Amino acid sequence: MADTAQATAVPRWVLKFMDAIDTLEFGEGFAPLTDNTDMYFGTAHIHGVEAIKEFFVKIDAPLVIRHEVLEFWTASDGVRLLRGEAVMAKKSEPERVVRAPFMHIFYLDQEEPVRIRTLRVTAGPLQTDAVM
Repeated sequence: MADTAQATAVPRWVLKFMDAIDTLEFGEGFAPLTDNTDMYFGTAHIHGVEAIKEFFVKIDAPLVIRHEVLEFWTASDGVRLLRGEAVMAKKSEPERVVRAPFMHIFYLDQEEPVRIRTLRVTAGPLQTDAVM
């Protein structure tokens, strides 16, 4: 019988991670990432916590953004699935708000404390010209 994912409450580490991306204050929210974490964001491959921070600063600094977690699932072998929406606008045009769906797949190296081996992010579709 195949394993299935189970809907669960959103862990605090996920909420802190989302908040860190929104505020670009990476302290406790980025603690689960390591120098060996790989992140795939669309077609981009980013390796290591410092490079991942730089990536988020590059794409989010021009924006007012809030990530809303809508659903969270736990699967076997340390796989965690998150579905959400990013509500965002350019800082120069805060009244022009765009919502974009996203999906994060976390592959954990360990549960306590949480350490993320790989993160895969898909986002969109969105009106690219509205936020870029």
